[in-house]
Amino acid sequence: MVDFSLWAPEARQVELLLDGTAPLQMQRGADGTYSASAPAPAGASYRFRINGETVVPDPASRAQAGDVHDASLVVDHDYPWRHTAWRGRPWVETIIYELHPGAFGGFSGVAAELPRLAALGITAVELMPIADFPGARNWGYDGVLPYAPDAAYGTPDDLKSLIDTAHGLGLQIFLDVVYNHFGPDGNYLSLYAESFFRADKHTPWGNAIDFRRPQVQDFFIGNALYWLQTYRFDGLRFDAVHAIEDSEFLLQMAARIRAAIPDRHIHLVLENEDNDSALLGGAKYNAQWADDFHHCAHVLLTRESEGYYEDFQNAAQQLTRCLAEGFAYQGEVSPHLKHPRGTPSAQLAPACFVICLQNHDQIGNRALGERLRTLAHPDALRAAIALLLFTPQIPMLFMGEEFGETQPFLFFTDHHDELGRLVTEGRRKEFAHFAAFSDPATRDSIPDPNALSTFEASIPRVTENTWTELYKTCLALRHSHIIPRMSGAVSLGAAALSGHAVRAAWRMQDGAVLTVAANFDAAPAPLEPIAGELLFGPAPENGFLPGLSTCLWLDA
Repeated sequence: MVDFSLWAPEARQVELLLDGTAPLQMQRGADGTYSASAPAPAGASYRFRINGETVVPDPASRAQAGDVHDASLVVDHDYPWRHTAWRGRPWVETIIYELHPGAFGGFSGVAAELPRLAALGITAVELMPIADFPGARNWGYDGVLPYAPDAAYGTPDDLKSLIDTAHGLGLQIFLDVVYNHFGPDGNYLSLYAESFFRADKHTPWGNAIDFRRPQVQDFFIGNALYWLQTYRFDGLRFDAVHAIEDSEFLLQMAARIRAAIPDRHIHLVLENEDNDSALLGGAKYNAQWADDFHHCAHVLLTRESEGYYEDFQNAAQQLTRCLAEGFAYQGEVSPHLKHPRGTPSAQLAPACFVICLQNHDQIGNRALGERLRTLAHPDALRAAIALLLFTPQIPMLFMGEEFGETQPFLFFTDHHDELGRLVTEGRRKEFAHFAAFSDPATRDSIPDPNALSTFEASIPRVTENTWTELYKTCLALRHSHIIPRMSGAVSLGAAALSGHAVRAAWRMQDGAVLTVAANFDAAPAPLEPIAGELLFGPAPENGFLPGLSTCLWLDA
């Protein structure tokens, strides 16, 4: 027997349409939840019929028979896990590798890459969203069925095999989840559960989700627990929570997850433009994606100033604040946003911040998807890589960085007809205020998100080269000298050495002092003598840090 339920408070009638059986009238509960039980084997397909007219998939479908508009499937989650003793890894050991599952050929293709990533020194693989989306390819942020792994990537068992394989290699697996909106194609909730959304608050994607309602809270908290318990993911990255505008819900979600899974290392990470430090640390969220660090480093490497990079034109000084305190903006007015942004963060541990030089957003949201390899001086980029990997914050790489990929990572979807046209036009209009795309004819050169060639151009070409050796060297030093000392690390301050060079130091758990200095310019930068053993980089000469270099010292 299988229990079926659907919260449909605005529906007058709901029927279960189960493959091979007559329609079954579902019983309405007091809160508008319709339920029914029926015998159904694994693989059986079903839908719900609303008010005798509209047929819809299960919004909590565990798998789809085809795409988002098709029937949902009954899934048997009994799986022969091989690594049942796995309990995860402490957060301070985390080195994240973010990837797009489709770019590697789905769950089985990602699994084939895991030995290479483990040998590189990666300890956590983060999948971009896998919730069922319309079409055959998508970044994943257009998902509409958050419980169903997209069939384009493989079956539920394929996903479990990927996670089990990772655990056998000592790798954590994280999942990016999207709780702030649904995609524009395939979401039927408003037809029978209009109360799921708020009419008085809006987001860039439509009416805001109503997180005040317990049914809505349970839908998303249940989803988080589903991925962590049924699939044994080790952590979640919550997309753009500033669009949720309900910090109480976020705290409640973290508390319920922690209470439900007390015996494993579970790591919860936010993306939050608001820089709200009150959500981080302790039993709340482990960390936040620290976009400020990325923006400072990007400006130092590229000298760009358009868009949100206008907020980071004092980049070296702002980067020192990121290194010492986490956020560059802690309540100051953002020139780009025209309002204050952020809260004080110096009280938080360095590991409360996930830092990167590239990620799917910061590459793919460029009109042409350029990577830093095509934008920055290669030696300056090498210096930035070393800085990223030598701080006691949590580093993240984006697929392809480790071999200096020059292929772009573009924004891609698989929408059709009128929606496809609107997405293509909207994508190109996004860049009208950038000088390079002010001419409509130039904007037409921006790749069409719906073209198959746009996705194919974004697939990394895996290899190993001198870039790989740099990552291996830096990660080996991190594993041997930094990670064992990271718990309890505290900042000893940071300073700008010039307009393009910085120095920062931390007192580590064992009392040792870790110091890193990075110079993104060709000209040497003045540097006072640093105590300790030089573990990496060229030795400073005559009181100057060489140009285009990073040095690491440990005074034990």
